[in-house]
Amino acid sequence: MDMENEGKEPNVKKVVATGVFSILHPGHILFLREAKKLGDELTVIVATDKTVKNRKNFGIIPGEQRLEIIKSLKVVDTAIMGDDDNMFVPIARIRPDIIALGEDQHFDENELQMELKKRGLKTRIVRIKKTWEGELNSSKKIIEKIMTYKG
Repeated sequence: MDMENEGKEPNVKKVVATGVFSILHPGHILFLREAKKLGDELTVIVATDKTVKNRKNFGIIPGEQRLEIIKSLKVVDTAIMGDDDNMFVPIARIRPDIIALGEDQHFDENELQMELKKRGLKTRIVRIKKTWEGELNSSKKIIEKIMTYKG
């Protein structure tokens, strides 16, 4: 038996997308739709509250609520919470064929590829360049608009 494909359904291409999803907006939906096009199954890893605090310094919606929202999206096959201390823990468990990165996700693709290789993963990284062109195309912009709203 091929150990690398043990536990995988034959010919199912697994895609992973990650994100904070602080305030869900059309840019998130576009990103997830484009990620889904890359394979057969889309698993979304939602950043934990600890990760959000460490990276973005704002956490509007608690992690479990963000996870429930992502789980409810038709384009998403599975959604799980990330790991507080090591982003590669869920990746190693899922063993995706592809990791989709959004245009605004600040990961060095070469460093990420090296870390995946160290863990014995033959995962391809795809940067999704397509972005939502609307006025409020990021959680940060939505929050700023709410904070300055005069009604």
